[in-house]
Amino acid sequence: MTDIEIILDLLNTSPSVSILASRNRELIISFLLKTFYNKQSVVSSESIHLQLADYLQFKQVEMDEDNDITIFDTYEIKAKKYIQNWTNSGFLTNYPDERGEIFYELSSHSSKTIDWIASLKKEEYIGAESKFKNIFNQLKELVEFSNEDVKSRIQILQDKKLEIEQQIKRLEAGDDIKVFEDYEIVPRFKQITQSAKELISDFKEVEDNFKGITKEIYLRHAEEDNTKSHILQYTFDALDDLKISQQGKSFYAFWSFLLNPSLQEEWNRLVVELYQTLEDKDIEVNDHFLKGMKKLLHFAGQKVYKANDKMADKLSRIIRENEQSKTELTKSVIQNIKKILIEISQKKTTPNISLELETDLDINIPFERVLTFDQKEEVVYNKKPQKADFDISQSAQLQKLFLRTSVDTKLIERHILSVLKTKSQTTLTEVIELNGGIEKGLPELFGYIGVAQKFKHTFLSDKQKQIVFDKENRKTILIPEVIIAK
Repeated sequence: MTDIEIILDLLNTSPSVSILASRNRELIISFLLKTFYNKQSVVSSESIHLQLADYLQFKQVEMDEDNDITIFDTYEIKAKKYIQNWTNSGFLTNYPDERGEIFYELSSHSSKTIDWIASLKKEEYIGAESKFKNIFNQLKELVEFSNEDVKSRIQILQDKKLEIEQQIKRLEAGDDIKVFEDYEIVPRFKQITQSAKELISDFKEVEDNFKGITKEIYLRHAEEDNTKSHILQYTFDALDDLKISQQGKSFYAFWSFLLNPSLQEEWNRLVVELYQTLEDKDIEVNDHFLKGMKKLLHFAGQKVYKANDKMADKLSRIIRENEQSKTELTKSVIQNIKKILIEISQKKTTPNISLELETDLDINIPFERVLTFDQKEEVVYNKKPQKADFDISQSAQLQKLFLRTSVDTKLIERHILSVLKTKSQTTLTEVIELNGGIEKGLPELFGYIGVAQKFKHTFLSDKQKQIVFDKENRKTILIPEVIIAK
């Protein structure tokens, strides 16, 4: 496709354009800003429906033919219809957690649209100087690191070295230190903040790619002609294409960079110093996005990995599926249902479908108490039980019961918190070693793993750590490295 055809296609299909083309775009964007921006990135289904119902009542929204909203609908019903339509249109995305509860968040399209609208704000002055220097520095960096000529690279480094030495000599001689003026600081700060917000949107796009692969797996699994080998071949090809793509390489490289502890500590230090400098210079700052950026990036990255895990879980279920256990009739019915659901999803409509359960079920509980007027037959015991040869305190099973050790999860949680007081992140192995190792065997280790999941954590399956869980018998176990963050 030519550039013109691509742009025209986006104009007709992109959800970002659909938001701006909607009649009630002001309602949509104002609610999304009020709900998600600078407050929370994820909202539960119950919460978002309640918030939207209150907002619609405040705005006195009565009718909306485009969204099938009538004057007779309650605000709760109107909210449900809007959320459903916004999700179908790509303005919102949703996903279930481990307990099946649905959560909503901004789609990458909505996030980019809002960021673009915000960029249209007319500034008091344009930072032409800072933009040019930024472009100039990026140009120098591009020329330097795209040049494979060793002599040329050495000359560039020598020029840098000479420039640094001259700066040091001027400082030692007492020359004035170059310090940015306010007109130089403000535009640079805004550029950094805007780039940081765009980075969050980039993470959402990578997540959407994984979700797209997972959806395609579902669709291919629903087709009778596709075997397990075909589905696996498609998945591995799609993942390879994603990883070798420019976007995929950039994401994985950045994610490894982001998990570097020294980088995180340096980031925290730089952000604190920057805002302190702005405060000292009496430069008014209303955008504190950079302070929470690391947390948002970590959360967005975790969601990318969760989308990847969901895809892997679907694949594993396909592989374990026992085709012999299905009758031909059951397979045919299931395939027909899947085909109908696929057709419905492609039309992006919500059909009026429901299930009716059989009534008057005959429930028989084996141990239920029966209503009767008959008297129970009295049982008379004539035989006296014989005395046992051993006392109950000598029972081996009883000793095992009372000698069993319990794992104090509260204590484990305090151990993790004590380490995180001085560090932005740690590993599960480090926490265990700092607190004397494993003393109560595998149950204690499993307790550590369970408690770690209550914190922000990442499992690095490609890195294995050896844990000693039985010092006396020198028994060890290999587990994936677990990174725990504040």
